[in-house]
Order: sequence, then C-alpha cells, then structure tokens
Amino acid sequence: MATSEIQLRSTIGGFTATGRLHTLSVWFILALRLMIGIAFFQSGLDKVLSGEFSASGYLLNAPASNGSPAADLFAAMGQTTWFVEFVNVAVPWGEVLIGLGVILGAFTRLAAFWGAFMMLLFYLGNWDIAHGYINGDFAYMLVFLSVAAFGAGRILGLDTYIEAYEIGGEPLTERYPWMRYFLG
Repeated sequence: MATSEIQLRSTIGGFTATGRLHTLSVWFILALRLMIGIAFFQSGLDKVLSGEFSASGYLLNAPASNGSPAADLFAAMGQTTWFVEFVNVAVPWGEVLIGLGVILGAFTRLAAFWGAFMMLLFYLGNWDIAHGYINGDFAYMLVFLSVAAFGAGRILGLDTYIEAYEIGGEPLTERYPWMRYFLG
C-alpha cells in the first residue's frame, strides 16, 4: 500500500500554515461528510414526518433561559409571526436537503455552508458554556466547514460529475468559475 503524503499550504493575513495529509485522510474526510450528512438528514426527516416541529417556544424561551448573548435576537425572531412560520418550514426541510446534499456529495459546499450557518444559530440558541465554549453544536459547525474546505463532495460524490458536465463543449466550472464555490 502506498503511503505517499500530500502537502498542504495556506497563507492568511501573513501567517502561513503547512501540513501533510496521508493518503488515508481521504477516507476520514468521506466519513466526516457521511456522518454529518446522515445526522442532519435523520434529524430533518424526523421533524418532517412527525409534523410537530414548532420553533416558537424555542425562539422565545430557550436562549433567554440559558443566558445566550443573542437572546434578544431570538426573542425578536420568535415574536415575528411570518418569521416563525418560515423557520417552521426552513429548519426541518433545510436539514433534509442539507443532509441529502452532503450525503450525495452534490452542491456540497453550498449545503455545508448552510449547515454551518444553522449550527452557528443552534450554538447561539443552545448556549451552554458551563463546560467551556466548545459543545456539540460548535463541533458540528466545524465539521461542516471542514467538509466544505476539503471539497469532500469530490470524494465518491456527485460534485465530480457536476463539475465535469459540459455546456457548449466546456466543463461547467470552466465556463462558470463561480460554481466552484457551490461544488466540491
């Protein structure tokens, strides 16, 4: 078995970080993608099938009761009827669609962005720093960001085929380079 390594290098704000990935890393990146996709898909499907999901009580009560720094924002959202109605649909169906996109590796970066955004909101809403600032919501947010950063949809995913789809004899991402922000 080959054990060649892949060199990573990134510079942000004048600071350069380097590292090496082992060839087995691809399987762990795939495992992260499938784990977070299945978790989100199951959570959303449970909400959709039960038909009992309602965000109102959570928005009005949970952040205020746990000392969230965003409690006033959540209360304002919970007092806005149209917003609560939107959230009642967006959360369950968003979880289903994000989960499916990540599981299938289709529009993975787009799905992972929205998954990370939802987890940031859950992190602020479920504020519990009794054991530190890092909790499951924060960890899931980082998993979504990792899935996006590694282009995990290209690992046994549909993004490889979507990127190669030809329009006028030209691969999609060559014709529309901005699509790289949604795929991968």
